[in-house]
Amino acid sequence: MARKIKKIFVHCTASRQSWSVDALLKEFRNKGWHYPGYHWVVTADGKYTQLMTEDLPSNGVKGHNFDSVNVAYMGGISRTGKAIDNRTEAQKQGLRELLKELRNRYPEAKIMGHRDISPDKNHNGVVDPWERIKECPCFDAIPEYADI
Repeated sequence: MARKIKKIFVHCTASRQSWSVDALLKEFRNKGWHYPGYHWVVTADGKYTQLMTEDLPSNGVKGHNFDSVNVAYMGGISRTGKAIDNRTEAQKQGLRELLKELRNRYPEAKIMGHRDISPDKNHNGVVDPWERIKECPCFDAIPEYADI
């Protein structure tokens, strides 16, 4: 039975942008995961690579993987280990192209960042910066991709 995809989560890998896809997959294996954290990853040159089939849940967002597709860009941390939106222009373009393809496959799915699943503690309808469990993907994905 096909999964009903309701969310497309955007992530950063919290790694150097220069990481290879093989290095990322090795990181998941080192964590003891049976499946990668993402279905797709976009490298610094803007190319996107499928890490696993969309028919199966990845390990992207705990408690939400059953109805989600997870995509990430390689990067998201500074040289000092701080969260930063360091997407290259090629990554921005590649991520947008990939999200358009996914939207065509899953027209009802909401595109959002990993951090957007954080609880809205003050109930104002917005996940404020102080409410975020994590910064991933280090930019505000909902308005950035609202036109897709």
